Amino acid sequence: MNGRLFSIGLALMLGAGYSLTALSQVKPATLVKQRQAAMTLQSKYLWGQLRPMAQGKIPYDANVVARNTTYLDALTKMAWDGFAPSTKDVKSGALPPVFTDTAKFKESQDRLQSEVAKLVAVSKSGDEAAVKAQILAVDKACGSCHESFREKQ
Repeated sequence: MNGRLFSIGLALMLGAGYSLTALSQVKPATLVKQRQAAMTLQSKYLWGQLRPMAQGKIPYDANVVARNTTYLDALTKMAWDGFAPSTKDVKSGALPPVFTDTAKFKESQDRLQSEVAKLVAVSKSGDEAAVKAQILAVDKACGSCHESFREKQ
């Protein structure tokens, strides 16, 4: 009797463990949606406000710069785990080199994050000209990645 209860208990524990593993795996389509959401927000804060300020199209506002650079600092770290190999066959704007030239793709990610970190630092200086120049450097990092790794829109 004890052996039978032990076997049943063991089977239930193993089954529960496998079920939890299966439930914890994120579907590739969900990963794509998450990375696209992070990129959309990056666009909102960079291209919607910061870049127009750097280009003189809207008035410079140091408070908006401080807020948006903080958001960008977090957002530019979020999207990358959404480019898992399991997502390569999910329809998106990602080009094949994302999954085949992973070293160059990682280099582009690192460059963007580095430029944003510099923007965070320079935005605290109060030097409007330096901030505007760094915003354009971030914009260039975004654009260079899109040239190599994203379908033209």
